Amino acid sequence: MPVRRTPAGPRHPLALGLLLALSASAAQAQDAAPRSDPKTLDQVIVTGTRVSDRTVAESTAPIDIITPETLEATGTVELASALARALPSLNFPRPAITDGTDAVRPAQLRGLAPDQVLVLVNGKRRHTTALINLNGSQGRGSSPVDLNAIPIASIERVEVLRDGASAQYGSDAIAGVVNIVLKGSDSGGSIAARYGQYSAGDGEQYQLSGDAGFKLGENGKLHLAAQGGHQDQTNRARPFQGVVEQRYGDPEIDQGAISYNGEYSPTDYLTFYSFGSYSKRDVLSNGYFRFAGDPRNIPSIYPNGFLPQIHNISKDRAAVVGLRSETAGGTQIDLSYNYGHNGLTFDIENTLNRSLGPTSPTNFYAGALEVTQHVLNLDFTKSVDFGWQYPVTFAWGAEWRGEEFSERAGEPLSYANGGVPASNGQIIPGAQVFSGFRASDAGDFDRHSYSAYIDAEADLTEKFSAGVAARFESYSDFGDTTSGKLSARYAFTDKVALRATASTGFRAPSLQQQFFQSIATNFISGVPYEIGTFRVDNPAAVALGSEALKAEESTNYSLGLVLQPADGLYITVDAYKIEVEDRILLSENLTSAAVRNYLQANGYPGIGGGRYFTNAVDTDTQGVDVVATQAWDLDSGKFNLTLGYNYSKTEIDKIAPNPARLAAIDPNAVRIGRTEIGRITKGAPKDKFFLTGDWKTGNWGFAATATRYGEFTELHASDPLQDQTFSASWTLDLAASYRLNNWEFTLGGDNVLNEYPDESKLVRGTRNYLPYNTASPYGFNGAFGYFKIGYKW
Repeated sequence: MPVRRTPAGPRHPLALGLLLALSASAAQAQDAAPRSDPKTLDQVIVTGTRVSDRTVAESTAPIDIITPETLEATGTVELASALARALPSLNFPRPAITDGTDAVRPAQLRGLAPDQVLVLVNGKRRHTTALINLNGSQGRGSSPVDLNAIPIASIERVEVLRDGASAQYGSDAIAGVVNIVLKGSDSGGSIAARYGQYSAGDGEQYQLSGDAGFKLGENGKLHLAAQGGHQDQTNRARPFQGVVEQRYGDPEIDQGAISYNGEYSPTDYLTFYSFGSYSKRDVLSNGYFRFAGDPRNIPSIYPNGFLPQIHNISKDRAAVVGLRSETAGGTQIDLSYNYGHNGLTFDIENTLNRSLGPTSPTNFYAGALEVTQHVLNLDFTKSVDFGWQYPVTFAWGAEWRGEEFSERAGEPLSYANGGVPASNGQIIPGAQVFSGFRASDAGDFDRHSYSAYIDAEADLTEKFSAGVAARFESYSDFGDTTSGKLSARYAFTDKVALRATASTGFRAPSLQQQFFQSIATNFISGVPYEIGTFRVDNPAAVALGSEALKAEESTNYSLGLVLQPADGLYITVDAYKIEVEDRILLSENLTSAAVRNYLQANGYPGIGGGRYFTNAVDTDTQGVDVVATQAWDLDSGKFNLTLGYNYSKTEIDKIAPNPARLAAIDPNAVRIGRTEIGRITKGAPKDKFFLTGDWKTGNWGFAATATRYGEFTELHASDPLQDQTFSASWTLDLAASYRLNNWEFTLGGDNVLNEYPDESKLVRGTRNYLPYNTASPYGFNGAFGYFKIGYKW
């Protein structure tokens, strides 16, 4: 079978050139002192508040600050993985054999859907990925932001608001907001090289990264960052009939990314700013092995069977330009334009189209998905003194957003029905593992929306602060929605405070959920079917009960206790309740004989069934977050201890009954079945705990993190006896570093005890050579060791 050559270095010349430029900058700064960061509690935040001097300790809602040191403290080179290890409420599993989801993996906050989290960069909305997650992974049916497209080297800090915020930011901010603040200094920088490998002997990784700040004359600055690297695949498949033919683990990845963040102030009241990024990820993932005697194989092409592979290339680009000013009366003005684009191509390799017979090609272009976002923002902020103890900060503004989604057809042979029957007499059209997008699936779709908001926040007394926000939005597809939020904080003493929020929110149905359509191979109880994922307005979907999608609507409540009982000790306990109505899910594969007969009799021959997106479920999520930090200045050095805990439970309040049209076709049809219910309610760990210690003494630094991932459960589609609960697991990460002037050398290991999740029951299917469940919150690759060398100035 074809094997891709592993490159000798980053495959992105632009990123490599930028790294060389950063190296030159480092050579000019040999005597510069390393940068230092302020204490987290004193960090001024920009997420969830319009007040210019609000700190973490004063926030009316729970917020976490993730520093670049924390992001770089483990062996991972992925932003989402680094955040999952630093945030107890973030879940980031590593699915395998899930088509494009292998390339663009989704993350969950507080157990909710991946697209129920809003991602900002420098306070501006980030575009989503073009991919729609269709197969059996957490986040099925979602199209979230691809966090891993943003280079870690570019990040100054990450602010994670664990609270609903649609009234402040608009759609998607149901579980919370992740705001990535880019480095923006006019001096300093870093460059680093990292190498690592799993203890099993595979998954080799290497990466180069760097950043540097520059002055632009007397009134401007520019900060650049870049990273590029390679990751070999991992494989935890076991032999079948004495031979390991399947590949089961992380895919092979080549990735490069660059970013910039700059501003220029021609006067003291006017600042022009811009920031942006570009990334390219080249991913080779695997499907299920087709054995030599499989009817889907052609022995003259693959005498020993074949392993079809999906080759995805994701290109992501974003740019924001804007200006900030201030009037003579003290009104701050921010006008900006925000552009974002993601494109994902599908090439299918080492495969065939069985219906074409022995002349079938073995590689196909299967099509592409694209999303584009345009956002215009006009924001105002003004502090007004009413003669009270403190002024009131008012904010108001307006937004226009345009969104586009495109689905591009693959080459005709990737989905063609050549008419040649398989060995079992059936005709099996399309490229194996991923049938190409058909010309009838392709199309361009768009919508626009307008919104306006108003926000007020103030310290009403020395002890009491409060805020109120409201937002109105009008969408061209589903209509209007209004969100509101109340927040308050009362400090009983300097050491004890209580905070609470109540809000309503929403998430607009994505264009992907409304308009994606494809015919692809899916396995149901181990049997392959050609399943149609229909647009919600497709006549076949309408016949099966599809309706125009509505916005998801949420109601959020939180109550938190903030404690600072001793110098250096900070504890927060925040309970939350999130109700979501009309949650959008991808229906079950409707594959009964009645459905199949109806579809084949109405213009869809050869289709085994159909599915579509629907507002079918109401859910209720309740939980608690606990975060505690303690810092000591000892004679032997500085020691920091961080504890994090999250408990989250999601229940289904209501499942809508089947529409009359579907009931007429098949009275026993199930749109939302046990497996999907399990993903929502039990698929993510019900709790997560970690304890991190960091000790710096002289030139040495030592870090250790113990993490406990709670149990999770997979529900069988029909038989409760085959349900499986996977027990809780502990992992341990260790690292030691040595600083020599501006150089730092780090040797570390993630999951050093080589922990693996429980093995799946043998009765879970015929593929007993795939021993682990892909919903494992820490993957199933085992121990990982790495070495890093870095230089900062």
